Amino acid sequence: MMPVLIWDFMKDRKKNRSSVIISLTFFGIIFFYSQTNVLCQSSRSDLFPVLFYNTENLFDCFDDTLKNDEEFLPESQRHWTFKRYNEKVNKMAKVILASNGWDLPVLVGLCEVENDAVLKRLVWETGLGEAGYRFIHHESPDKRGIDVALLYRKAMFRVLEDTAICVSDPGAGFFTRDILYVKGLMFDEDTLNVFVCHFPSNYGGELSSGKSRLKVAKKLHELCDSIFCADKKSKILIMGDMNEPPGSDATGRVLKAGRKGSGMSFIDISFDIVASRVKGTIKYHGQWSVFDRIIVSRSLIHEPFSVEGMYVVELSFLLEPDESYSGVKPFRTYSGPGYLGGFSDHLPVKAIIRKEE
Repeated sequence: MMPVLIWDFMKDRKKNRSSVIISLTFFGIIFFYSQTNVLCQSSRSDLFPVLFYNTENLFDCFDDTLKNDEEFLPESQRHWTFKRYNEKVNKMAKVILASNGWDLPVLVGLCEVENDAVLKRLVWETGLGEAGYRFIHHESPDKRGIDVALLYRKAMFRVLEDTAICVSDPGAGFFTRDILYVKGLMFDEDTLNVFVCHFPSNYGGELSSGKSRLKVAKKLHELCDSIFCADKKSKILIMGDMNEPPGSDATGRVLKAGRKGSGMSFIDISFDIVASRVKGTIKYHGQWSVFDRIIVSRSLIHEPFSVEGMYVVELSFLLEPDESYSGVKPFRTYSGPGYLGGFSDHLPVKAIIRKEE
């Protein structure tokens, strides 16, 4: 399992000998500790790291007659073979394992995931299972079959309930991803309500897509309101690809998520991202945007809890030179139908929830 992951990583970095050595050492240590069950426990009991990642079409290579997945088949224009699929799964695991040093993320929100089979391969054939990860996923009515999912470390987060919240309206011809809701215990005693989202993209024009995102935000606001009605101090974590920047109508006006000190119901920590080489999570025509975001309820920034900010994961192997413009850009899997062999067109984001003893 993990040796395959290490070997695959070496092939990715074969042009940089020093990177191979460093990466081999890192993943070798990960493998050793996972086999001795050390990774099944957090090295810091006061930290609760969370990660969100848009995986850029994490599809298997088998035809599902109920989905529009034809572009991700071996005979398609993309030539999505089992080898490419398997390499993609391994790359996703590398990102998760390397995203936060020795303190592995307790929760990992994912979007653009096709099905349970993909998640089973991700967890059980890469070493993530040995690190204590399990997953939650529900099929959604999205026409392409791309869903959201949540990975969690079972020793650090005890799931109490989970459900898929349908936002689609078949009568109006509106189909989109469900919102995934998971309720569980963090720090062994504190209830955390988690929402994983993938808002409609800008495909079809800003006016039409903007209205679709407002529908999703309205549903999310209703769900959160029902939680707050039961307990005003409820702890809520929202993460996802919102397909628009902080302060937009959907999350700002409808969900009521603003900066710290704004007095709004939620704190959108993606207003102030922590990054050094990049200025966002996705780059289009040379411009960075912050579409991948983490939003928390006010209760998670008040004692005994705190959240410093949202960090963009800038691992070197996730980036490549931007030859058309300047700087760097995400090293993606495809550019149109052309296979690049990278990771994703989005960069992951993370936040660390702390609890003072």
